[in-house]
Amino acid sequence: MNEKSIWKMIIGNATDREEGLDGILVTIGLCIIALLLCVVMKDSLTEFIRTIVSAMTDSAKSILSTPGAFGLPTLRFI
Repeated sequence: MNEKSIWKMIIGNATDREEGLDGILVTIGLCIIALLLCVVMKDSLTEFIRTIVSAMTDSAKSILSTPGAFGLPTLRFI
């Protein structure tokens, strides 16, 4: 083997990518971004979730306190 073929082999091996490696790297990158967002936006996310839960609770109380909300229609036989 001469020096050129050795360099070609080294460069070829260094630039080859495994088929599943890209997907793993993207997944890891997205996980890191999600964790950073959770750390940075912790207070905003907490307030957002509290607002949604509060609105849903108020809506559920309103539905449950409505008279006849779960009443079945009267069955009439003709």
